[in-house]
Amino acid sequence: MDSEEILPRRADDPVAALARQDLDPFSVEDLEARIAALEAEIVRVRRKLESAVNHRATADALFRR
Repeated sequence: MDSEEILPRRADDPVAALARQDLDPFSVEDLEARIAALEAEIVRVRRKLESAVNHRATADALFRR
């Protein structure tokens, strides 16, 4: 899968800027901290996604009655 397929298309999008950032200046500790922060963000986004899906399913079930 091409990164352009999964990353937002807007040039000013922070996720796109993050993906373009040069990682060479970062120390090992910086990179580990970055990974931890990104993993925490993934968990947060997955929870939001799950909540949105559940909310939608509840609304769909309510209006089918």
